[in-house]
Amino acid sequence: MIDKNVVKNLVDEWLKDKEYFLVDIEISQDDKIVVEIDHADGVWIEDCVQLSRFIEDHLSRDEEDYELEVGSAGLGQPFKVPQQYVNFVGKEVEVLDADGKKFRGVLKAVDGRNFTVTVREKVKKEGSKRPVLTDVDHDFSMDSVKYTKYLISFK
Repeated sequence: MIDKNVVKNLVDEWLKDKEYFLVDIEISQDDKIVVEIDHADGVWIEDCVQLSRFIEDHLSRDEEDYELEVGSAGLGQPFKVPQQYVNFVGKEVEVLDADGKKFRGVLKAVDGRNFTVTVREKVKKEGSKRPVLTDVDHDFSMDSVKYTKYLISFK
């Protein structure tokens, strides 16, 4: 089986001095290698091809047969690395917390492994009869949520 660290080192070498970042590497039991990269402005197919060729040039099919797939982190898929949170600040996201409660709002800020989402909620103000829509900030830790993902809007 192909060593994940070998593939990661190759990807890291290719990424050096580029604005891309590694999202994930998966290697199945039958040596299918899936590499996901991302970029603040999106991923170009030409760059995926270059990375794929770079990896293939450094792995020997004579030693181990493998299948290689290089692509971008899927839009609408859960975030896997902190840089994805940073890239989507100001955008609408959905968070599923550890208790199974969903929050939909705007990713306001990221600080290390913590982030804040601003959600429009009905809040009953003291002295008023009806609840009023108010922006409420919710703080989360990347390590304690089940997922966070970008909400695609076609408005």
